[in-house]
Amino acid sequence: MAGGAAGTTHAPGDVRSYEHLLDKRPWYKNRRIILLNFWIVILLVTSSTNGYDGSMMNGLQSLPQWQSAFNNPHGGALGLLGAIQNIGSLSALPFAPYMADILGRKSCIVWGACLMIIGTVVQTASQNVHMFIGARWLIGFGLNFAATGAPMLISELAYPSQRGQITSLYNSLWIFGSFIAAWTTFGTFHINTSWSWRIPSAIQGFPSVIQLCLIWFVPESPRWLVNKGREQEALKILAYYHAHGNEKDPLVEYEFQEIMTTIQMDREAKESVGWTTLFKTPGNRKRMRIIIAIAFFSQWSGNGLASYYLNKVLDAIGITSPTVQLLINGVLQIYNFVICVFGSLWCDKIGRRKLFLWSTGGMLITWVMETVCFALYSERRTTAAAHAFIAMIYLFSTFYALAYSPLIVTYTIEILPYNLRSKGFTVFNFTICCSLVFNQYVNPIALQNIGWKYYTVYIAWLSFELFFIWMYLVETKNRTLEETAAIFDGEDEVALIEKRATNRVEGRESDDVMVDNLNEKASIE
Repeated sequence: MAGGAAGTTHAPGDVRSYEHLLDKRPWYKNRRIILLNFWIVILLVTSSTNGYDGSMMNGLQSLPQWQSAFNNPHGGALGLLGAIQNIGSLSALPFAPYMADILGRKSCIVWGACLMIIGTVVQTASQNVHMFIGARWLIGFGLNFAATGAPMLISELAYPSQRGQITSLYNSLWIFGSFIAAWTTFGTFHINTSWSWRIPSAIQGFPSVIQLCLIWFVPESPRWLVNKGREQEALKILAYYHAHGNEKDPLVEYEFQEIMTTIQMDREAKESVGWTTLFKTPGNRKRMRIIIAIAFFSQWSGNGLASYYLNKVLDAIGITSPTVQLLINGVLQIYNFVICVFGSLWCDKIGRRKLFLWSTGGMLITWVMETVCFALYSERRTTAAAHAFIAMIYLFSTFYALAYSPLIVTYTIEILPYNLRSKGFTVFNFTICCSLVFNQYVNPIALQNIGWKYYTVYIAWLSFELFFIWMYLVETKNRTLEETAAIFDGEDEVALIEKRATNRVEGRESDDVMVDNLNEKASIE
């Protein structure tokens, strides 16, 4: 066996136990990591489809041609048009995690991409509102499959030192899709035919076409392969992309043995893993409390008003020109993308907890100012109040994009152990879909009936969010997936995984000892 990991011991909870094993060259000088990151980019575009949809619906509402084609929807009808994609996503939730665990992460993505392409074709060809709603439901149904497989595969494939940043970029691509949609609808605004809204609808399927063409070349998750008894395939993938094909490389040996150790411990310690397992132990309940909370927070922080109903908000402050509305939306999406990428790339240096605290605190302050500006405009109808309100939208978006756009998927995946990852991530997606359906249906109705007073509800909610984040969010930066998931079960669990992975690399731990050590894990739990 090669050296490296074998000669190093770590104190319990010591972070970055693998750091001395990493390739010290910049990633752009390592051809295999460049290739791996290229395949990961193919997976990242899944999020673009979702982001594209929200901004596209915003833009379409500013197009007179779309309004005319669908009889000027408003109130509940408009809420249904906005929410139907997430209703489709909810419908897929009972099936997506089983496909990801049984058939693999890639199978989920392929199936989801096929459904989204079909849905996009129907949406583009829609002749009435019912056809449009049905197409959006199918897009949402397919999106859930792709959005279940892609982020898990990204996190389970990425080079260890890049995992946090790359997984965070997954949700950042939501905003990339969003600003593509914003500028597409801005560009098609001057087309006087139905193609002004059909062209943006057709482009929504482009990321799925790219994925369907290239997904066959993307490697499968090494963790899924190990769980299916295909250890040699998993080892080859880790070696090829993380160590130029060297299966004896210390980093590859450490990664592989850590995966083997964790999966075998989970497999032997539990006869079966069901949905109730998510809430059985104190560590799992702590995970789910945080996951469900940040899923709700990501949609119930007031951001839904600007994400899906910006034109209604701008109408309320006297900015009714479709050209100006589309321009504001387009610039806002580019600005959000820049901030989101910053949060993604610095998440390991600043830390998840700090970014979430800064983000939530900043949103609370700017939302209060936004509410004041909206109230002043409603009473005095001054241009200054309207312009100040737009400035507050940008400031609020700055803080939201700093943490909630890039980190919610990253944090959810990394705190879940492998055996719970797909089911826990499904609960996360279910929570987001529920909050979105409620938000998208209620927001236009509430805004129409109570105006600026509706904003005060979010002031109270953002205050609660800030308290929750400060009280319960755990820092997870600079750990491997296995170590990150284990900290919720206690630092002794982290030490046990590190110790046993190191021992297996050195050849000191036999299979009999592994079985005996399950008693040690049981005592920790």
